[in-house]
Amino acid sequence: MLTKLPQLLLLFLSVSLFGCSTLPEPLASEDPNLISDYQTWQVNSDTASQIRLGGVIANVSNLEDKTRVEVVNLPISSSGKPDIRQEPSGRFVVYIDGFADPVTLAEGRLISVLGYSQAKEKGSVGDFEYEFPVLNALGWHLWRIEERVIVHEVNRYLEPCFGLYCRDSDFGGGTGIVVKEVR
Repeated sequence: MLTKLPQLLLLFLSVSLFGCSTLPEPLASEDPNLISDYQTWQVNSDTASQIRLGGVIANVSNLEDKTRVEVVNLPISSSGKPDIRQEPSGRFVVYIDGFADPVTLAEGRLISVLGYSQAKEKGSVGDFEYEFPVLNALGWHLWRIEERVIVHEVNRYLEPCFGLYCRDSDFGGGTGIVVKEVR
């Protein structure tokens, strides 16, 4: 049994790492020419290839038969997650067929979309005139940002303690960081 332990451990680690980086089903594509970079899409905006992009929702409006979502672009990973540590690089518009609840697609949420490029449309960001690249969505996925606190405790028992103040040595003495992850 002990000889199989390293193999089982390797299998467990492989499965757990694979599970962390899976692409959500609505973002999956068989297109070998898939574009997942905003600048590449801008250069090849007339392409018939599928586009996968992501970012932060800036505005949502429901139209008669579709929903218009304005997205501030963020680079995405191979699993489709927007990278919140990167600077935004432009905006684009996504049209989703039918009604999509603006509460679900709330401003500030992270979204990734898969779709086809459409003709650009003129609009504005505040008082600034802007030409938005447009995607017609085939699928989309909303992400959550989770915060975890990682605490690094100091070993308080290395110092000898004598007398009344020993009870104070059991408190405090740790440092921690807050880590934000997209899930």
